[in-house]
Amino acid sequence: MARAANLGRSRGTDAKLRRTLVTPEGVALDIAVAPASARIGALFIDLTALFGLFLAFVLTILLLAWAYSRAGLPAVSDGVMNFLFVLFIIGTFLARNAYFLFFELGQRAATWGKRSVGIRVAARDGGRLTAEAVIARNLLRDIEMFLPLMFMTSGGVQGTLSEFAAWSGILWVGIFLAFPLLNKDRLRCGDLIAGTWVVQAPRATLGEVVATGAAASPGAEQLSPDRYRFEEAELSVYGEYELQMLEQVLRTGNPEAMDTVAATICGKIGWTPPVGDERAFLEAYYTQLRARLERAMRFGRRRADKNS
Repeated sequence: MARAANLGRSRGTDAKLRRTLVTPEGVALDIAVAPASARIGALFIDLTALFGLFLAFVLTILLLAWAYSRAGLPAVSDGVMNFLFVLFIIGTFLARNAYFLFFELGQRAATWGKRSVGIRVAARDGGRLTAEAVIARNLLRDIEMFLPLMFMTSGGVQGTLSEFAAWSGILWVGIFLAFPLLNKDRLRCGDLIAGTWVVQAPRATLGEVVATGAAASPGAEQLSPDRYRFEEAELSVYGEYELQMLEQVLRTGNPEAMDTVAATICGKIGWTPPVGDERAFLEAYYTQLRARLERAMRFGRRRADKNS
């Protein structure tokens, strides 16, 4: 199905960061782009976590080297040391990127830093966040920041880094760090290339979604979500991504969006769309789909979306 995104501004106290996103299913969702302050805070937390992991790794290597020297074993040749140093550089690169890839490809699409400040990565076209997009946005981070910093650090240690090269590296990093401040969607260069953006993550639980959502249709309050029971085959048509979209629809409480989603689900499972009771239907489907996915993950089966 063709994907489309309709980005516009919404009214509110943070109107400059509000957007309207149209999913591939044609459902309009109100989202908020993560402010630059949140992104900077998340990056600081992630860099602190990475530094801590790196420091623990280096201390482990030094401890092993000390134990090797105390054991009276033959000295390691310069060729082997150079080879080990190259492996160390490659391993550092892979581990650094593995940190971001592991967390952003997870269900929350957020690293430790992003989770701490309540933001996450999302696809700008309204579809599911793909592995290709996450890989692209994180590889660009090395060009934007890590490689220049590593170059300046190594050159400074060896005493071969000129003043011009040092200032060029600082300017390079500074431009890329300031880039999110120069566009309304707070996008990094990696976001532009990967087709992603960073948005404020939903914080409410299902109970809060039900309690704070839009008012139900007249007479619908007498109809309990418990009246809807779905079979395993009817729940299996959707996965984690659709669950997140459904939660967002329930949170916004837009009647037209709920009508569209309820009709789409009913078309998938062969039900007659409920009239005037769409919210109760969606709450019941959400609750049972979430319970099914949680059971499946406990048994080691993970289904990211309806196509996996």
